[in-house]
Amino acid sequence: MIRRTRLRTLLIALFGALCAAIWAIFLSLPHLGARAGLLDRFESGLIDLRFSTFGPVDLPGDVVVVAIDDAALADPALAAMTGRARLAHVINAIAAQNPKVLAVDVVLADAGDAAGNAALAEAIGSLPSVIAAAGTFPIVQAGSGLPVLENELWPLPVFSAAADTGWVNIATDVSGTPRHIPLMFLTSQGLQPALPLRAAALFSADTPEFDRNVLRLGARETRLDFGFHMPLRLAGPSGTVATIPALDLVEGRANGRLSGKMVVLGLTGTGLGDRFPTPFDGNTPGVELIATAISQLLGGPGLVRDDTVRRVDVAMAASVAFLCTFIVLALSLGPGVTLALGVLGLWIALIWLAFPFGWWLSAALPLLATLPPVLGAAGMRYVQERRRSAITDRAVVALKKFQSPALADMIADDPDFLSRPVTRDLVIFFVDLSGFTLLSQTLGPQGTENFLKRFHSVVAREVHKQNGIVFNYMGDGALAVFGMRDTHPNPADDAMKAAFDLVAAIVALGTSQGLDVPLGCRIGIHFGPVVLSRLGDDRQQQVSVTGDSVNLASRLMEIAKAQGASIVATADVLSALNARPERDAAEIKTVEVRGRAGNVDVHLWTV
Repeated sequence: MIRRTRLRTLLIALFGALCAAIWAIFLSLPHLGARAGLLDRFESGLIDLRFSTFGPVDLPGDVVVVAIDDAALADPALAAMTGRARLAHVINAIAAQNPKVLAVDVVLADAGDAAGNAALAEAIGSLPSVIAAAGTFPIVQAGSGLPVLENELWPLPVFSAAADTGWVNIATDVSGTPRHIPLMFLTSQGLQPALPLRAAALFSADTPEFDRNVLRLGARETRLDFGFHMPLRLAGPSGTVATIPALDLVEGRANGRLSGKMVVLGLTGTGLGDRFPTPFDGNTPGVELIATAISQLLGGPGLVRDDTVRRVDVAMAASVAFLCTFIVLALSLGPGVTLALGVLGLWIALIWLAFPFGWWLSAALPLLATLPPVLGAAGMRYVQERRRSAITDRAVVALKKFQSPALADMIADDPDFLSRPVTRDLVIFFVDLSGFTLLSQTLGPQGTENFLKRFHSVVAREVHKQNGIVFNYMGDGALAVFGMRDTHPNPADDAMKAAFDLVAAIVALGTSQGLDVPLGCRIGIHFGPVVLSRLGDDRQQQVSVTGDSVNLASRLMEIAKAQGASIVATADVLSALNARPERDAAEIKTVEVRGRAGNVDVHLWTV
């Protein structure tokens, strides 16, 4: 029966685990195809938490930002120039430092003035340069496909003739936080590269090569998400990328700092240029993100989140959901939930620890795939265990009517209790009424039955009060043992105390019943080894205590009757006492015991 119940539990657990795995796979489908969904809202917060956990990263020194900030815009000399002339002046100062490549994160799409345009085009053309183009595309999960640009803003022909062009759009998540840099765009003029890719290729003098979701730039490989999107490894708060204020450069305070560098020029003044929230800074200039992307392409720290990583996400989410749900359904509620949460926590910890090594594994997916089925399974287990507990409680209550409550509790706590016989040293305690035959004639059948119930109640009360266990009621007698529950250091003391109290209680019982015949009892007590076991077949069993010690204690009842004593205890009981009995024995004798070889020393009390 137990095996069938266990098999049924395992089959239910397996079915529930398969349902959890199916749920995980269904939940993963948008993620597997890099489509936007509810999952990304949770992942956004969790990836930001990982950025915050591990903090900023060091970037190679090849990329430097030149910032046209509030100080540059407020400088009288620069403020006196037109916008294009001012930009040309700054670029000429950059060119004088002999950088290797210049990337201009400014879209030069408006008409401007002819003189300023000419001066700016000449400045841009004086060194290898890339200038910006921009457009709009739907704000959806980056990686969902090759971005198709709308509302395109191309630089004027005078500038595009002087430099290469690259697109500066950044893919954000639903919170506006930058997550990817699309490296290729589909425009009205065909497929066009992003400014970071164009600048990095110009700086390294390597031709970009795309192979499925891998970008090769010389010896360097960058693994890409769907649609040629590069996951952006945010470096830190504003200013993490090496930055030189444009005014310092113009006024000669940055000599030598741009030689051989990849320079990214952009607007950082208040109200100018794009700004983005990041885990490190709520207002990061877009030029710093462009510079971070260029640094990443040139070998700086990056992130890997491609189709292989997404498949690992799905496989692990399904596996963890399956395993955790199976554990909860297969084990009891407390250990099952604890172990399941441990398994889930271990995988989340591994996801967290993989992040500083550049692996962007989804933390939201295993959480959302696992927690709902685990909570459902835990709820199911809770209901099952409450139902089983209620059944067990009713069974224990019923069992206590046929067994000692202490024995019933032991069996309920451990169904295998005494499945194999054990030998223990216990105090054996027999009691029966004296003069019961005459008493039963006086009371009649119904009166006798009612009286015996009260007698048995008195025996149970006094025995249980002293930590004993009543094994059997035998008409006008009972068998009890002391020392089985290990709740008192000396069962012999308990048994003697129970004997004196029981004698007094039975006398009081007779008085309360108004009996014409004085009511007394005989008690036999012995301490020695006994065998505790279960008797019966698999369907019906009872706990039994057997052995020579039980037989000897039973024979003491005859000695008590023959000697006119209320209590007879062997010398073994007296030797085991820690405290003196309530009163000294009236007599100590060496007696023969019927059916047993040898004599026995006994102590007798007449109460």
